[in-house]
Amino acid sequence: MAFENLTEKLSRIFKKLRGQARLTESNMDDMLKEIRIALLEADVNYKVVKEFIANIKEKAIGQDVLTKLNPSQMITKIVHDELEELLGGGENEIQYQNNRPTVILLVGLQGSGKTTSAGKLAYLMKNKLHKKVLLAAGDVYRPAAIDQLKQIADSIDVPVFSKGTNVSPVQIAIEAKKEAFNEHYDVLIIDTAGRIAIDEALMNELSEIKKEVSPDEILLLVDAMSGQDAVNVANAFNDLLALTGVIMSKLDGDARGGAALSIRHMTGVPIKFSGIGEKVSDLDIFHADRMADRILGMGDVMTLVEKAQEEIDEKEARRQANKMMSGKFDLDDMLSQMKQVQKMGSLGGLLKLMPGMPKITPEQQAYAEKEMKNFEIIINSMTFEERHNPEIFQYSRKIRVAKGSGKQVSDVNRVLKKYESMKEMMKKMEQYKKSGKLPPGMGGLGGFGGF
Repeated sequence: MAFENLTEKLSRIFKKLRGQARLTESNMDDMLKEIRIALLEADVNYKVVKEFIANIKEKAIGQDVLTKLNPSQMITKIVHDELEELLGGGENEIQYQNNRPTVILLVGLQGSGKTTSAGKLAYLMKNKLHKKVLLAAGDVYRPAAIDQLKQIADSIDVPVFSKGTNVSPVQIAIEAKKEAFNEHYDVLIIDTAGRIAIDEALMNELSEIKKEVSPDEILLLVDAMSGQDAVNVANAFNDLLALTGVIMSKLDGDARGGAALSIRHMTGVPIKFSGIGEKVSDLDIFHADRMADRILGMGDVMTLVEKAQEEIDEKEARRQANKMMSGKFDLDDMLSQMKQVQKMGSLGGLLKLMPGMPKITPEQQAYAEKEMKNFEIIINSMTFEERHNPEIFQYSRKIRVAKGSGKQVSDVNRVLKKYESMKEMMKKMEQYKKSGKLPPGMGGLGGFGGF
């Protein structure tokens, strides 16, 4: 995940700070020096780092942090607020039109994943924001781009306006806008052509499209992996088109994160969406405050809650809760819980959203996810009676289930042990119900791969 190394370094810096009885001008300077190095190593622009450090020092002195008995919390808050401001704090979401389609022009360099991101944006607006969306295929120079957009659109049940490759992109944009108006769409997303590098022909074409359709939003797709080049690209597009926002892709990769921390400050253009994976659903509205939380290792509870609301079946969750509270809990219920968790994303990704959770290695994540899949295979190999009454399991039944699932008896025992552990927690639910607190270790993830 982008910022992972930066998060680790900042966590070490603040941990060291908490060990200081008082904060002096000397050890504050040492801390700021370490933060400066961490940001530069994260590929944050030098000018941005210089101003960032100066702002922290000015606010720390202005708030008399040196005189406080517990200065580490105040310094952490100051750094958090500065990170949020750097990332574009405030209201940066798209303002949708009420009585006509909101027209979005999507631009970027070739190979940046623009067409895929157009589909992701359409998916987000349709499924999470409940908008009626029309996609327009404006990249006429690559026939594969039109086919790719149609395939993505078909998978998410969103229509595509296309005129093939023999009509100019400007004309396609004009006709797509008319179609969006006539058919009462909420949003029109126009996918445009890119080039390997910024050139005059590309910019003239985009300028003409802007002139003819007057888009409400001009969004630039930039790759977080491109580092400081992303800032240069954003500046070039912004100078000509007056961008309204950025989609930052590949924030789930091993990018150092400097582009995201530099681009708003260097261009004045806010990040409005962030790509966090390859699936069509892996695009989120960008929240500067939440990203600041994650960079400082504070988790991202709001995003976790939103993922749960989007992916977890409310009726099924209520049914399971009622069964738990009544003391009834079987292997089918345990399997259902596992599937609900899997819908929300990778185990590692979920843990990163939880405050205070330890970092897990890719190997640990792979093991935990493999364990969950094995549990599902084993439970599905059981009879209806065995799933609903695990108490009847004897060695002969375990041998049959192991053979049927292609696993070992020890694997079956591990499933049953996990079930007994969760069942024990269910028994404790009633006594915790009144206090509103969960028993220690409760949460559905415990027990898989050591988590």
